[in-house]
Amino acid sequence: MKYIMLLVFALSGYASAHEWTPTYPQLRPSFVPKIYTTQMTLFNAREDVNYYEIEVLDANMEPMDFATPRRIIEVEHTKKVKVDIYIREQDKDKAVYICSKSKLLAGKNTATVVSSRICSKLK
Repeated sequence: MKYIMLLVFALSGYASAHEWTPTYPQLRPSFVPKIYTTQMTLFNAREDVNYYEIEVLDANMEPMDFATPRRIIEVEHTKKVKVDIYIREQDKDKAVYICSKSKLLAGKNTATVVSSRICSKLK
């Protein structure tokens, strides 16, 4: 059984996704009273995807209210983009995850149809 598992791992292909850092961001007060902020970095390692959606989720993975200059961001392959996230003071203790999710274009003919979501957990 052990050899079969090693063979499966050896023959499986490379899976590329995107990077979403830092892994454990910290919220800090912004220049606006009662608003907290953090900055995330999105790196696109996928050739087949150029658009990513930003989400803030609670402990049950339910969407929460937040602000960002753009909720859907275009990032070219092998490029990085910094994303500012703003959360109200009243929501800062409920927010648990900040996520980025790849957005596949409808009707685009690609070999892969896998959407990826990467979440960072707030400290």
